[in-house]
Formats: sequence, structure tokens, C-alpha cells
Amino acid sequence: MRQVTLKTKDEHRIEAVHYDMGFNKAVILAHGFFNAKDAYIFREIAKALTANYDVIAFDFRGHGKSSGLFTWTARECADLRCVIAYVKKCKYESIGLMGFSLGAAISLIETAQNPDIKTVIAVSAPYDLWKIDFHFWEAGMLDDLKLNLGYKAKGKGIRPSHPWEPKVAPIDIVGNISPRPVLFIHGAEDWLIKPDHSRQLYNKAKEPKKIIILEKAGHAETIFDQDRDLLMKPCLNWFKDTL
Repeated sequence: MRQVTLKTKDEHRIEAVHYDMGFNKAVILAHGFFNAKDAYIFREIAKALTANYDVIAFDFRGHGKSSGLFTWTARECADLRCVIAYVKKCKYESIGLMGFSLGAAISLIETAQNPDIKTVIAVSAPYDLWKIDFHFWEAGMLDDLKLNLGYKAKGKGIRPSHPWEPKVAPIDIVGNISPRPVLFIHGAEDWLIKPDHSRQLYNKAKEPKKIIILEKAGHAETIFDQDRDLLMKPCLNWFKDTL
């Protein structure tokens, strides 16, 4: 494992970690809002992927050790793009991408315009930032809250900008990902971004595509926290078939 410092075209410093296991294929891991590459859950997800792939995890701007302010998906594609460029220079046979929540939205937007990504998994992706549901009264909110307490909260946080900057909605660009394969995964009991977001994205996407709605599962990385195999088995099978 080695630490990597990258720079975006708009001069932001992006901090990444490269789990170099000696594989010829790599997966980039893109966290969501208020998260970071060094947070417990994302370190565990990275470790689960390293059984089969090299993994590169990074902090979006305004998160973790990267510089700047988070722009609510308006400029974060630049962060992901510089990570992809780094991984490409490492001369892997192919590159996969796995994003969570707003990280999944950014992953879909960037994959639609970046041919260097061979396959993408979007976990709990919103089809539009302004359509996020925020059902705070549902029980799943408490599961998310628990991830912000104790050792699982270490490394998490955000430095936000205002959300009003123009941005691309994933629903408007997801059709451009084809012919690269895309997998949508969503928890049926997601309190924050309802499963209909993934259903609408799936309907708008072109083949090859797949959608998995996980019963009794919550939002994004909470799925992993609740049942690791429930999330990782379909993801590893997907990468095995498409990466």
C-alpha cells in the first residue's frame, strides 16, 4: 500500500492510496458525501476488493486529506479524472470503478465521458442531486448515524461549498455509458436515496446493464456494514464478468 498525491487541472490536491497487490486489473473506489478513503468502512471495502484486484481509493475535494471544498458533484469529475489518469499510467489491463451515493453519481457522469473506465458499479446513486429523498424519520437513518460514531467515524467529514453551481444530473448522461457495462445496486430500505433512483437510471441506461435491489438493505456503505457478503458477492461477480 502506498500513498499517492495527485493534482487536478484546476489545481486541487487529491490524496489517494494505492493497494498494489500485483494484479493486472484495478478498481477505483469512490466514496460518498461526508466520507473518506481512510474511514473504516472504505478501508474494509478496499481490502475486500484486494483479494482479486489492485485498488485505488481517494478523497474527493473537501473530504479527508484532499484540498478544496466539495462542490456537490459540480467539479468532482476533475478529481476522479486525475485518479483515472494515474491508474492508466500504471498500465493495468483494465480499470473498473465502484462509487457510492454522490460518489456513484460522479462515477456515472465521468464514465459516460471517459473511455478509460471499462465497467462501473453505482451503489445507491441519485439520478439527480435535487431529487434526493431525505426521509429522516425512517429507521435506516439510525444505521447511517451509527457509522458517524466511534471508530467507524474516524476520518469522516466534509468541507462544503455552496450547492448552487451548475451540474450534470446522472439521469441526463447515463445513456452515454454504453457499450461499457453498468451495474446499479440499491438497498430496498434506503432512507436517503430511494431505490426508484436506481430504477430510473437503469431504465435510461443502455445495454449492457443490470440492476440489483437488495431487500432489507440501507444506504450505500451501510449495506456493507450490515452484511458484507450481501454487497461484495454481486460486485465481485460483476467485476469477474466485465472487468
